[in-house]
Amino acid sequence: MIAARTIDELHETISGSCVTIGNFDGVHLGHQRLMARTCAKARKRGLVSVVVTFDPHPMTVLMQKTPPFITSTAQRLKFIEQQGPNVTLVLEFTRQMAALEPEEFVRRYLVEGLNLKELVIGYDYAMGKGRKGNFDLLTALGCDMGFGVERLDPVIVGGAVVSSTRIRDLIQSGNVWDARPLLGRFFEVEGEVVDGMKRGASKLGFPTANLRLSGTLLPKPGVYAVWAEVEGEICQAVANVGYNPTFGDTGLTLEAHILDFNRSIYGQRVALQFVQRLRSERKFDSLEALKARIADDVRLGRVILATADAQPGADPSGDDDDA
Repeated sequence: MIAARTIDELHETISGSCVTIGNFDGVHLGHQRLMARTCAKARKRGLVSVVVTFDPHPMTVLMQKTPPFITSTAQRLKFIEQQGPNVTLVLEFTRQMAALEPEEFVRRYLVEGLNLKELVIGYDYAMGKGRKGNFDLLTALGCDMGFGVERLDPVIVGGAVVSSTRIRDLIQSGNVWDARPLLGRFFEVEGEVVDGMKRGASKLGFPTANLRLSGTLLPKPGVYAVWAEVEGEICQAVANVGYNPTFGDTGLTLEAHILDFNRSIYGQRVALQFVQRLRSERKFDSLEALKARIADDVRLGRVILATADAQPGADPSGDDDDA
């Protein structure tokens, strides 16, 4: 896959393209369907398949406060690449771009820049100033500028439309298992392993990797069974999202105890894939009580991860929340 940041990098190399365009936060099943259709149409017509997205996310430019995003830009590009397009174009989103009329955006970036022949959009997509570039206007522009437009119906899972907002709500409520069938994979966060309080190994007997995160969507505080990807290896792990109330900490942290793992990984990037919430975070009366509960968490985590390939939607633990 070619990844480009400007139209100039591509203009001379694309004789005709089939394009899908959007923010694609999460790269969920709805987004994946758009990309699959774009790639299929491109192959059928001998065109270049192109995914156009934006960085920064338009909401960060247009709004004073934004919700946390499901994926970072790096994650988004990784998940887009897995869908198989020939090209991903990441346009810098600015207020000047936001002020463009849809006709001007289409002409400048898609028709002149990418030699657009086919455009695939979602059921609710709209572009340009005032979001005036809806399906009807884009269809009319296609007639004038020589490209076709196809609008796909929404993807329905569990009787409701798959959307970034729905996925974000599930994750923030701790329902990471229920987010899996909407994403088509487990929810993932990635961060650098940094020094922590070093209590995991010295006081509890369960060493942890503390991840440095910035602006990352995190699940509801609690303990989770997770897959940890470190140095290209997938390992079982149990992660804690929270404030460590037993020790009186106040800052939100993410730390993972990687099972059967004893290598130093400070400074390396680790990805955590959240499988199932085990319990909520709580304050324990003693270190011994906390150690005993962590040991229980590890045992339950092993059982859940051993069956984590069960069909999405079926809770593998059946464990009630430990308030």
